[in-house]
Amino acid sequence: MNGIAATEPRLTVTEIILRERRYPAVAVLDSALNRGLLTTECLATIPALIRGRRGAVAARGYLAEADGRAQSPLETRSRLRCVDGGVPPDALQLEVRDDDGYLLGVGDLGWRAARVIAEADGQDAHGTPEAAYADRRRQNRLVNAGWTILRFTWQDTLHPAYIPHTVRAAIAAAHSRRS
Repeated sequence: MNGIAATEPRLTVTEIILRERRYPAVAVLDSALNRGLLTTECLATIPALIRGRRGAVAARGYLAEADGRAQSPLETRSRLRCVDGGVPPDALQLEVRDDDGYLLGVGDLGWRAARVIAEADGQDAHGTPEAAYADRRRQNRLVNAGWTILRFTWQDTLHPAYIPHTVRAAIAAAHSRRS
């Protein structure tokens, strides 16, 4: 490409996941899937590319955790913190609708039985006043429909136990309200 060496996305992602640690590697995989740079079929060809290479064992694990529904590295990190903490979400990009089918909102991570949603609030997507107002209106609709909304930031992901502890507490509170 104009004298600049380039590789196809699949090869670039393969090299990254062989060299990076879990959180950034899974975030790269999630992003490539979400942006349509890789398909799940393409992802399935990567194990053959990494066979016998340094980092292949870990990279195969990262491939198993990839999910293109994550819309940002923050969502990936929040999901992985929940997985590591024993409270994996059962839904990503969970659509919540009212009885008439009206979309009340979409939650980044969801625990449907407990009616708990976790939002990964990055500064880019949620940092403007307009975005904050829209987030508040959406949160009000979801809370009025019986959902608990949790909000996490990048700082929260730096403390391994914080997100899973907070989710676990919200799930327990939801179950006690229904008992």
